[in-house]
Parts: sequence; C-alpha cells; structure tokens
Amino acid sequence: MAALEEEFTLSSVVLGAGPDGLLGVEHSDKTDQFLVTDSGRTVILYKLSDQKTLGSWSVKQGQIITCPAVCNFQTGEYIVVHDNKVLRIWNSEDVNLDKVFKATLSAEVYRIHSIQGTEPLVLFKEGAVRGLEALLAEPQQKIETVISNEEVIKMYCMFLIIFFHGNYFAYVQTFHSRVLSKYTLLLGQEEKVVIQSFTASVDRKFISLMSLSSDGCIHETLIPIRPTDPEKNQRVVRSLLLKAVVSGNARNGVALTVLDQDHVAVLGSPLPASKECISIWNIKFQTLQISKELPQGTSGQLWYYGENLFMLHGKFLTVIPYKCEVSSLAGALGKLKHSQDPGTHVTPHFVNWETSQGCGLGCQNSEQSRRILRRRKVEVNLQPEVPPSKQLLLTIKKDSEKHIEVELRKFLAMKQTPDFHAIIGDIVTGLLERCKAEPSFCPRNCLIQLIQTHVLSYSLCPGLMEVALQKTDVQLLQLCLQQFPDIPESVTCACLKLFLSIGDDCLQETDVNMESVSDYSGTAQDEKMEEQTKILQNGFNPKEDNCSNCDQELNEKPQDTTKETISCPVIPKRAALLNAILHSAYSETFLLPHLKDIPAQHITLFLQYLYFLYLKCSENATMTLPGIHPPTLNQIMDWICLLLDANFTVVVMIPEAKRLLINLYKFVKSQISVYSELNKIEVSFRELQKLNQEKNNRGLYSIEVLELF
Repeated sequence: MAALEEEFTLSSVVLGAGPDGLLGVEHSDKTDQFLVTDSGRTVILYKLSDQKTLGSWSVKQGQIITCPAVCNFQTGEYIVVHDNKVLRIWNSEDVNLDKVFKATLSAEVYRIHSIQGTEPLVLFKEGAVRGLEALLAEPQQKIETVISNEEVIKMYCMFLIIFFHGNYFAYVQTFHSRVLSKYTLLLGQEEKVVIQSFTASVDRKFISLMSLSSDGCIHETLIPIRPTDPEKNQRVVRSLLLKAVVSGNARNGVALTVLDQDHVAVLGSPLPASKECISIWNIKFQTLQISKELPQGTSGQLWYYGENLFMLHGKFLTVIPYKCEVSSLAGALGKLKHSQDPGTHVTPHFVNWETSQGCGLGCQNSEQSRRILRRRKVEVNLQPEVPPSKQLLLTIKKDSEKHIEVELRKFLAMKQTPDFHAIIGDIVTGLLERCKAEPSFCPRNCLIQLIQTHVLSYSLCPGLMEVALQKTDVQLLQLCLQQFPDIPESVTCACLKLFLSIGDDCLQETDVNMESVSDYSGTAQDEKMEEQTKILQNGFNPKEDNCSNCDQELNEKPQDTTKETISCPVIPKRAALLNAILHSAYSETFLLPHLKDIPAQHITLFLQYLYFLYLKCSENATMTLPGIHPPTLNQIMDWICLLLDANFTVVVMIPEAKRLLINLYKFVKSQISVYSELNKIEVSFRELQKLNQEKNNRGLYSIEVLELF
C-alpha cells in the first residue's frame, strides 16, 4: 500500500511561475534543503524540516533565468544559467548574483544535470553534453550539433535524451566511454497519440523509460545501456503498463514520475470534468493505491526527492510527504488484516510484508536468522549462473503473460549470440506448448515480438501458424506470411480460406499491417457491381443463347464496366491480408490441389479483387500499384491463372461470375492483340538493327527514314 500524508506549503510568498509553471526543483547538498527556480529572475533555497526560506538570489532587471539552478555536490556551490548562455556559480554566503563567478558560453544551454558522486553535466540545446570542469576551462569552445534544428528535446534524465521530430527518438550517452547510441521509440498502433510526460529509471542493464500519453495510458520502453550496435539507429517498442490513469484532455497538462520499482506518481485529472489529483499507482499489480484532490489546480509539473512530492498548487509550492510499502498482492488489493492482542507492541503503520511476521518485533532468534540468511547467500553465490535463455524458458512455464512479455523484451535487448535463431525457436515452442496446455494462455504480444526478430521460419516453429489459424488471429498470420520463406502450400491455402471467409465486422476490430494497401481500396465491399445483383435462372438467358450475342456484348463499348469495376470489391483490411497471400512463395504443382477446396463464392471474390488490381495497374505507364510493397503485375496474373486452372468448371456455373469471366475474356483478347502488334514492331526493329550494323561496317554517316506503318 501507499499513503499520502498531510500537505504543507513551503512559503507564503507567491512564486513567479510563468504560464508553464516553475523551471525546476532541485536537491541541495544538505539533506532537507531544496533549490526552487521560478520562471522569472529568482532562485530560492528552502529548508524542508523548518518550512522556511534560507536564501534568495535574483538576476538583474532585464535578464531572465533560462535553466533551473542546481547544486554542485562536489563543491557545495550553486549553478544557474540566465539568458541561455550566461553561467553563474555562487555559494550560500553570496548575496548579489551580479558579483559572482560568470562564464559566457558559445552555445545555448538546455539543462544542467547534477548527481552526487560526479561533476555536473551541461546539456546544450543542440544535444551535446559537456562536463562542467572541461567547459569552465574553455567557455568559448565549439559545441558540436548532435540533433538537427527541427528536432526538439522533450526530456533529459541521467544520460538519456528524448527528442521529437515526427517520431520520438532517444539518445543514450555513457560519459566514461563517450559512446552515443540512438533509438527510435516505436509507438505501435497509437501513432496519433501524443506523449505528454516522460520519466526514467536505471538498473544494471536497462533504462526503463516510462511515458504518459494523451490517451491517459502509461507505457514502458526498455533501452539497453550497452547497445549491440552503437553506430546503428536501433528500434525499441513500448509495452502498456497502465490504462486510463488520467484524462487525455487535462487542462494544465499531466506529469509522471517513478517513485520506486513498483510505484509511480501521476498528476492530472482522472476524469475530463473532475479536478486535478495526485495519485500513486502500483505498476506491478496495476492498481490505484491512493489519490488526493488538488482543488486549486496545478501547473502540470511534479518533482520528488526522498519521500516528498513537490508541485505548484495554486500559486504556492506545496510538499506532500508519501510512503510506499514493498508490493504484495494482499496490499495491492487492500486485504491486509491488522489484528493486535492487548498488551502487545504497536506494529508500525508501514511494514515490509516480504519479511516474516511470526517472531514479532522483539524476535529472540534474530542472530540465528541472520546466520541462516548469510548461509543462504553463500549457497546462492556458489550456484552456477543460469543462461538468460534458460531463465526465460523457466519463466514461460509458470509466470503471467505480462511478466513473460517484460522478460522477453529484456532478453531481446541483449547482445545476440551465434545460436540466436535456435534460441528464438525454442522460446516460441515453449510458448506454444503452454498455449496448448492452457487454453486461456495466449501470449500474442510475445509471439509478435519474436516474429519481428526476422530469424524465424515455418520449419523452426511449425505449430505457430496452426495455433494462429485455430484462434483466427489474422494479424499473426499476416506477419508469418510476410516473414516466413518456407510456408507449405496447404497452410497458405488455409490462410487464404480464412482471409476470404472472415466477416468484415471482425476485420474492422483487428490490427492489420496496411503498408501494401494504398487509397485504391478505399471503397467497401457493399458497393457491389450493379450487374451482379440481377438474378439469372441457372446462369442462362435466352437472349444470350448463341455465341454471336456473346461476341456482340464483348464488342460493345464498356460504358458501365468502368463504373462497375472502379470500386474495390473488398474492404482495405481484407485487401492487405490478400496481398500477403500474393507475396507468399509457392510451387504451382503443390498449390493447385488445395485451391480446389476453396468455396466457389470465395474464389469469385478473390478473382474480382485480382481483376480490380489489374485495372489499377493499367492506369499508369509503369504498370505498378501505389503503396509500400504492393503486389506486382506478374503476381496478379499468376494467381488469376492458378485460380482459373483449379476452379474453371466451377466458376463457369456460377451466375455471379459471368460478368467477371466476360471481362477476363476481353482482357485476354486485348492482351493477344497487344502482343500481336508488339511482334510486328519487333520485326521492324530487327530490320533496323541489321541496317545499323551494315552502316557501322561501312563506316559512313547517313540519315535514313523508316516508315513502319
């Protein structure tokens, strides 16, 4: 559980907060002292325990502080930047900032980052970072440009820089090795969602980057501290941690900060019409621990140090002490029972629930327990280290889907080994075995991440597409068709059957990759051809009983045909799935028998779509379709021939396919005519080539006019 204690105001003096609030709140070198920088000219030093002001410093009239003041923990001095480039350093005994140390830098400063145990680091707006000592030794040194002018820094935390330019990117810089790595933050299917707040924490191997989006959801991205390829722009994917923690249209913005490994604090309105609140959420169990209303409103800014939350409540800086216990399921659900016998000692309100409570507070066996604990630690240290892949396989057998997904992302972020493809195959096999043993277990996100590693094949995990077909998971099947080079023809036909038979309503709710589909398929299937709505008795019309009538119909100017075939016969998502079939590899000999098992109405629909694609190809001189990786003309023609070869006798008997077959017949007839003319031209070009050869042999110059037609 977590608790928010009674709030208090640091000072009755109204801070000069601008429209964006304060510039920052930073810890001093003393335990309970904090530097507060307003958005105007003033830096104030507060003592938290006494709730009073220890000092206040201001720059001259006409100057403005552009970077929050920080403390140099090595010297106890304070540092601030005003007017973007002017750096000031002073101590608590100084009174006038105009008379303290001054250094004018060659580039504009974004932030100064100071942590205990190391010198302060200066981040410039161009993305470069310098140590304070190196910068003071040569203030006018040239600062390189790391990010372009169009890119805007959104957050700076420890050695992580987040900036925005169309997409969100992260720079990770380790200052000891000066290695700079770039990562692209993939937002998944929420491209229209805007990230409103970032926060980060670090362990030994990963940076956990959390983001609060405009839809009120919190996502996590794991970024490795030691990248596999520092020179390459790498991609990392977000995973959902919490849903709808705040309203997306908060009046003054929202803020997010990590309190510990299990808790986050969120500032914002839980509902669109409600007042702003400060809330603590348990991300391990995805539960709201406590919330406190802030009726006077905030600036959408939140800081925390120690066990205190800082925010601008109304016009005053407010501090709210908080407590977070070690997470347990009972605590998260609020089912802890506090029972106490008369005469016993009072148990503290905040308890570590992972420790044994049987001995009480005055346990006499504490020394023996410590010996046992030390012995256990020695035994654990002597055990051989389990490889990460085996640890992950053990996790897959017993843990929850959420925990498996987190561990899988950590594993994929590690450096790849030579047997990486075999390990990925074992992981998929482990997931599928548990999926078959537990019908409720369906790790879709894990399987999608594994397919996107580009090392899997059908032969490495044959059960994957089988499970996807059973669960009608068209997104998973589409990814497999795009990634696997060795899918059997029987499985390809099974996917085709599913793609043609699944309802439009089901498809609208699914997430499908639409890269291969451009705006040519924007019309839905309900805009069917007018000719197909006419019902014919057994596909026979007495007026068309002879071939001459058919030829007459073929020779008519197709005024209505253009109107009929201009709309796509399938919805865009179905078109994307069918395009994945067109791109798949196959052998005609093994594919034809399976195509005969597809129902006639589905064959007709597929032929109509293929014919529509052909018409779209014919609209431009290059004979190509718009979009990324669209089907080629050869693929379209090959599949039309395959479907007709396998099902011609069946299609001929379907009334709905009559117009389509007539159009295909006209298409073949026009192709024959085109190729006939091309053959004539080819003969002429051959004669021309002979003349050119004779002319070259003579070595003479001449002008010749050839009349081809």
